Amino acid sequence: MRASRLLSVLLLLQNRGRMTAEELAAELEVSVRTVYRDIEALSEAGVPVYADRGRTGGYQLVDGYRTRLTGLTGDEARSLALAGLPVAAAELGLGTVLAAAQLKLFAALPEELRARAGQVAERFYLDVPGWHRGIERLDRLADVADAVWRSRRLRVRYRRWDNSAVERVLEPLGLILKAGNWYLAARCDGGDRTYRVSRIDELTDAGEFVRPAGFYLAGYWREWSEQFERRMFPRIALVRLSPLGRDLVPFYLGAVGARALRETGGEPDEDGWSRVELPVEPGAPALGELLRFGPELEVLEPADLRDEVADAVSRMGARYG
Repeated sequence: MRASRLLSVLLLLQNRGRMTAEELAAELEVSVRTVYRDIEALSEAGVPVYADRGRTGGYQLVDGYRTRLTGLTGDEARSLALAGLPVAAAELGLGTVLAAAQLKLFAALPEELRARAGQVAERFYLDVPGWHRGIERLDRLADVADAVWRSRRLRVRYRRWDNSAVERVLEPLGLILKAGNWYLAARCDGGDRTYRVSRIDELTDAGEFVRPAGFYLAGYWREWSEQFERRMFPRIALVRLSPLGRDLVPFYLGAVGARALRETGGEPDEDGWSRVELPVEPGAPALGELLRFGPELEVLEPADLRDEVADAVSRMGARYG
């Protein structure tokens, strides 16, 4: 949003001093003309920006000018990373801290920028959990987050997918919010693993640990997600899809199906149908996912999966016939 970008321009000039329009444009990934308009807007809002002409020129703030963004505590500064996720901040126990940080941030803005920032909150809202999902109990999330912040080991009682309980000693490395669910990346017995926070029934502090150098949370999660996806969808089904079937793929199969459609989807034939290689789950779940498409999908390969779908359709026809 523009208000956010104007604040970025202001903070860049405050922190780096003189910058050319080209440098600002590259930093903000906008056009030079957009930078010109943003500088003009800052000037109109009362920010003392002036331009030096010539080859060595650029934009800078009047000497001594600073924004009034002061007084943030350490927790408030950290909470700003969750500024667009109020529900997540509340679950982490940072709801009131984030609210205080946002108030200080708004108070530091010139009046016009403050009004524009307020308009964003009035007009846009991010709701993280998906539809038709219950809200998980997260009694331990704040404690887990505290252990991540302070690099404290946790001795936990954890429920596995089959509801059996195990005890583990974890070195918490980071938290991930995915589709409304919280996951903990942690080191256990020398390896990095992922745990669903809602399945942690008990935890106690087990002392300090040294965070491993070079651990990159986003990279870890990306690699883990890809491996999880391969385990979830070990089979590939070659199918024919009607135009409506193609449109239904992202709704029925989510991001996995949409990517398969994009990467493997062939050109439509004379009837408008096209071939796609769809990742499917093993066993009965694959049959259920494919039957959702009704007459808009035909399984071509593998032969055993085609036979399973044909048999299910035949039995359904007999039931309703």
